[in-house]
Amino acid sequence: MNFFKNFLTAVLGTLTAIGLFFALVLMLVSATASLLVSPPTEGVVKSNSILDLNLNVPITDRNPEFDELALLFELNEEVLGLTEILSALSKAKKNPNIKGIRLRADLITAGWSQTRSIREALKQFQNAGKFIYAYGEIMTQKGYYLSSVADTLIVNPMGTIEFKGLASEILYFKDFQEKYGLKMEVVRLGKYKSAVEPFLENRMSEDNRTQIKSLLLDLWDTLKKEIAKSRNLPTERLDQLILAQKITSPQEAKTAQLIDGLGYETDWEDLIAEKLNLTDKKDLNTTSLSAINLSSEDYDKQIKDRIAVVYASGPILYGEGTRSTIAQGVFAETLEELATDDWVKAVVLRIDSPGGSALTSELLWQALEAVKKEKPLLVSMGNTAASGGYYIAAGADQIFAEPLSITGSIGVFATLPNAHSFINKIGVNSEIVETHPNAMGYSIFQPLSPAFDAQLKKGIEHTYTTFKKRVAQGRSLSEAEVEQRAQGRVWTGNQALENGLVDALGGLPETLDAAAKAAGIEEYNTVDYPKFEENFSSLIADLQLTVGIKQLFNAILPQSLQTKIEQVQQSQPVDYFQTVLPFELKIY
Repeated sequence: MNFFKNFLTAVLGTLTAIGLFFALVLMLVSATASLLVSPPTEGVVKSNSILDLNLNVPITDRNPEFDELALLFELNEEVLGLTEILSALSKAKKNPNIKGIRLRADLITAGWSQTRSIREALKQFQNAGKFIYAYGEIMTQKGYYLSSVADTLIVNPMGTIEFKGLASEILYFKDFQEKYGLKMEVVRLGKYKSAVEPFLENRMSEDNRTQIKSLLLDLWDTLKKEIAKSRNLPTERLDQLILAQKITSPQEAKTAQLIDGLGYETDWEDLIAEKLNLTDKKDLNTTSLSAINLSSEDYDKQIKDRIAVVYASGPILYGEGTRSTIAQGVFAETLEELATDDWVKAVVLRIDSPGGSALTSELLWQALEAVKKEKPLLVSMGNTAASGGYYIAAGADQIFAEPLSITGSIGVFATLPNAHSFINKIGVNSEIVETHPNAMGYSIFQPLSPAFDAQLKKGIEHTYTTFKKRVAQGRSLSEAEVEQRAQGRVWTGNQALENGLVDALGGLPETLDAAAKAAGIEEYNTVDYPKFEENFSSLIADLQLTVGIKQLFNAILPQSLQTKIEQVQQSQPVDYFQTVLPFELKIY
């Protein structure tokens, strides 16, 4: 007996020592990483400099955190925050040492709204009497839209340029479901709530086609007007070029005056050196976004007043919340703190979300109402603020959207995966035992019972009614007026302004200006929220592997179906009701 006690003691002692050693190693690694890869503490911009602006990297709404461990283990990638880009461009505009910008954005991955925000900031830079020279090799349509603002746009003669108008593609799964026995049980309200349409039909409904066409036409109208103005071309000419399929190469783009010239990167650099009257382009002084931002402090310690910017990015789920998901846990706690913080004079909620859990949307709406009672609450819409994203925006004192933002989608649905036929086909049978009829409720392996279906419909009707009440209250509309704008219909920022769902067009800078005015302050600091704790466990969480039946499903399921099943698996039993963008909107 003593032997086993001594043995267990020795094992536990060894494990404890290993754990302490591992923790010590991590602390030493983190400290070493801080010394090796810490960012510079000051920025220096030489005279006659240009800003080297490469936007062919991932761009997020919120500035990324500096993470020593991630950098040391090379788990990070270069990511730019929209606010750091806009801040640097604003500072560069005012800095007399910066004469122009060397722009690469041919493969920009930012959303359309983010891209327009950057384009507007570049126009303000030009308005200060400074130049922008852009170069591209694989010029996507979004990259061309942004780069068209440049004074001179050069494309590699062997490269490509895309100029074709806008399109959106949706996959339909009705036959797939019947063939394999995997289906989605659907309950919905709103004729435009077509997120679930692909599981019910094999073809697009006319209602859905109408709303998508209206959306794309309005987005394209904004894009072509701004491109035409920058390129000094009639807007009609742009449509004519597309209809005639005139733009298939950089040479044709130059002939059509969409670009200024053909050349290589060295030619681009020669043009910039010539613009600066340099005899040798090796004398060219360049600076970076980070150097410009470090050249002057964003936070002024002499100013006490603050405007809090709360970033709500990603799907809305029930739970704690992360940098890429919105949930009631950390967000409601943050809003409660901001409501009582005397230094915070106004709150701006920056939304980039297609929606999600109706329950969480309601919980966040309540938390935001508490903030609004204490101080001004404004919303800035990013790429998307639809369905649940609009739910949490609706009560704000003022709502700003970009013309290219996607919003609205006031409607509710429930989708539940059903694998009953599938498991029967592979020789698996599911049996249940209940104390009462319908005690099982929902099971992925059982047909949806009439009783549970009736419960879902009641819940959806209640959620839809509540959603419309929140919009009516927040936007000072009657419920009948809300219904005209609801039924799951999606709107652009332009359309949302016309029908009263938002108050003004503008990005985050314009929203901050309005927030300061509403709070009665002229000088202020901005502080980003929520605050998240980073640790080693969260760093490697994405590296975990799972095995099981999920792999069998993933081997045959289209990505859209996999996503729906994962969403249901992440939901709580009371969280079936979804206020989500009515289709997976990918604009090509």
